[in-house]
Amino acid sequence: MSGRTSLNGHQVYFDNKFWRYVDNDEIADTKHERPCIKCGKLPTDKEHDYCISNLGYVINACCGHGVDKGYIQFNDGTIIRGYFEIERPEVKND
Repeated sequence: MSGRTSLNGHQVYFDNKFWRYVDNDEIADTKHERPCIKCGKLPTDKEHDYCISNLGYVINACCGHGVDKGYIQFNDGTIIRGYFEIERPEVKND
């Protein structure tokens, strides 16, 4: 059985032995040597996505309530907008 996903936005598939790039069937570089397909940058030295690395603290945010795009505004001026999938750890009430 094979799976499909992406590395830095480049589509890859598993051929039951190796992950390969869809565009040229070369073995995919799992160290992310290809730049991001959107921003054109390589991951940081800490392997963070360049465009969202070292974000400041959140100062304002809206989830969009399932109707509109949400946003997250950071104190460094960065704003992320979009339709989010939110994951939250389960909180246990004692």
